[in-house]
Amino acid sequence: MTPEEKIAYLNEHKPAFLEFLGGRVVGLSERSCEFGFHVPLSYCHSGNIVQGGFVTAMLDAAMAHAVFGCDQSVTKLSSLEISTRYEGVTPGDEPLRVIGRIRKLTRSIAFLDGEIFNEAGELCATAHSVAKISRG
Repeated sequence: MTPEEKIAYLNEHKPAFLEFLGGRVVGLSERSCEFGFHVPLSYCHSGNIVQGGFVTAMLDAAMAHAVFGCDQSVTKLSSLEISTRYEGVTPGDEPLRVIGRIRKLTRSIAFLDGEIFNEAGELCATAHSVAKISRG
């Protein structure tokens, strides 16, 4: 499968909740996945700050899709631990850029990192995750 075909496949098979956050895969490499998210203002608090659970969900999705994009034998990925650090993540006219990366992949465990950048290109959230891998 070409990278473009993998991106199309991941977008066609993404969880429905990602539609609510305006998310779609826009880039894929051997060990990373990039999403664009158009988060509606109705998902914000204090005016225009994206609620923290949605921030973690975006990071988790990008990290998980990095695994699914690089290893087709993975059928499920269950988060064991996610740690998120963020300042105010604010949506804009351009999509939030969310990147998930594989730090280490074993037969049964994935160690992952994620970052969110706002439309000005500023880093506004990071995550680290450990996930259990199920293979088909």
